[in-house]
Amino acid sequence: MKKLYKILIVILLAITTTTLEVYGQAAPPPPPSHDATGNEPGRGAPIGGGLFILLGLGAAYGGRKLYQIRKQKLEE
Repeated sequence: MKKLYKILIVILLAITTTTLEVYGQAAPPPPPSHDATGNEPGRGAPIGGGLFILLGLGAAYGGRKLYQIRKQKLEE
């Protein structure tokens, strides 16, 4: 049960820290030749797909570690 509390605290702190950083920064102004269609060169790459891949891999790794810990406790 102690490990569960520690994991929940770490997740809560990670979420809180992430949201504070995101809302704490002001958006930069658009360039003077900003196009309304969004096809202006130099705009940044989308991170949505890569972010979900990383979150999925992290969840799979965490699930595997939890499975290994549970299996080890059952063997003891």
